[in-house]
Amino acid sequence: MERRRVVITGMGAVTPIGNSVDETWAAIKAGKSGIAPITHFDASNNKVKYAAEVKNFDPGLYMDVKEARKMARFSQYAVAAAKMALEDSSLLGKKDVLEDAGCILGVGIGGFEVTEASCISYYKSGMVKTPPMTIPELIPNEAGGNICIQFGLHGACHTVSTACSSGTDALGDAFDMVRSGRMDVCLAGGAESTINGYAVVAFEVLHALSQSFSDNPTAASRPFDKRREGFVMGEGSAILVLEEYEHAKARGAKIYAEIAGYGSSCDGYHLTSPNPDGVVGSKCMTRALKDAGMKPEEIQYYNAHGTSTHINDPSETRMIKMAFGEEQAKKLKISSTKSMHGHCLGATGAIEAMVCVKAINDGYFPATINLDEQDVEGGCDLDYIPNKGVEGTIDAAMSATFGFGGHNGAIILKKVK
Repeated sequence: MERRRVVITGMGAVTPIGNSVDETWAAIKAGKSGIAPITHFDASNNKVKYAAEVKNFDPGLYMDVKEARKMARFSQYAVAAAKMALEDSSLLGKKDVLEDAGCILGVGIGGFEVTEASCISYYKSGMVKTPPMTIPELIPNEAGGNICIQFGLHGACHTVSTACSSGTDALGDAFDMVRSGRMDVCLAGGAESTINGYAVVAFEVLHALSQSFSDNPTAASRPFDKRREGFVMGEGSAILVLEEYEHAKARGAKIYAEIAGYGSSCDGYHLTSPNPDGVVGSKCMTRALKDAGMKPEEIQYYNAHGTSTHINDPSETRMIKMAFGEEQAKKLKISSTKSMHGHCLGATGAIEAMVCVKAINDGYFPATINLDEQDVEGGCDLDYIPNKGVEGTIDAAMSATFGFGGHNGAIILKKVK
């Protein structure tokens, strides 16, 4: 049976560098960093004093204020991004379509700030009380559930939790559902907000976060650079409307790009570190290429996981060489936009897939900012587009993400022809 084609007909985003897709993309083209001193909590006693926070976000612009008060931040971001995506796709309020549409969302952790606040309340009360909405606010599936409630979606509603690969895997699962005929329209993406004292300390003790750039936070995320020292925590959401190609054409929808293939793998190696040899990680890329029926040379742009950690960046470089071949890997244009929007955990794969779509549409390769001295001796020896983006034709792009537990995901997006 011939597989159905799946296209993207709408996008919405709330990120540390913009509260819409257009704002986010403009910041990326300008090489603007969203990393700044932490404001969500008093970080004066923390080693890590900066993060990539969402700024000037007003949930009342996207939902009823009373309803917003019942949601954790990650859920508010997801609902806002979903509304923007539905508006962009001209499907907002189209009950006949949305009642059969689904929502597959990637969330790595969920309402971490709710967990922190409820624990404080619990112990202060003598271990007898917590706020009444604690459980409905903190559980990871809350965001997808709220999207369905807000916009009348009655198809499948699943939450994918594969750490930092959650957003990519959610897009992959939604792609498979639409492609197989289980639904014609599905909202998919990721959401996360874990910038609170409890979470920052928890990541601090793992030695995962950058902490030496308090005097210049915008320079803290520096993938593939010799001075990299850890990732910078980000937050936000990106939601894409996935739609069966003929269904989209029949209603005259604008089409941004086609999802061509998806692949995943698991290192089965370590709880927090990727296997440094990169063999299993590369399989998510080769599987995505096989799923798309494409050759490595058909991909012009690769949006890297590029976390700015000592282990990830050379390991990912090895993965790229294995999947694309040494010669083609050297021709491939690669960048890590985490250098600007930080590492948004469960949302990051969706944000970076959205970036790939914009790159294809605009014919623009985003930069890796803060790449002042490339760590060639440390194994980072490919073209990571240092500091300034370049124009050029992009027919197809790959975005890959890798999460704690060895979760690896890759998705391929291409122009519709």
